[in-house]
Amino acid sequence: MSAPNIVNDETQTDGAARHEFVTARQLAAFLQVSETTVRRLAREGRIPAVRLTTRLVRFHLPAVLEALDGRANKASKRKLATPPAPEDAQLSFDDLI
Repeated sequence: MSAPNIVNDETQTDGAARHEFVTARQLAAFLQVSETTVRRLAREGRIPAVRLTTRLVRFHLPAVLEALDGRANKASKRKLATPPAPEDAQLSFDDLI
């Protein structure tokens, strides 16, 4: 008899979980920006990133999209009498597309 095929949530065999994490290059292509822009946004903390090693970084696509979209929603909810100062400007997902 062989052992039953047990699949944990962390090790899905369909690869769905794996496709949610992307490289900087893949994220840049998806957002249609440069890879340098993606790395700068991560370094500034404007998008979430998972650092696996000092040189290996992955991005959780749903979390990145939520972070970019969340900033756009927060900015639109604020009713400002004067336009924001350039140093307060935030890049939103809408700005990228």
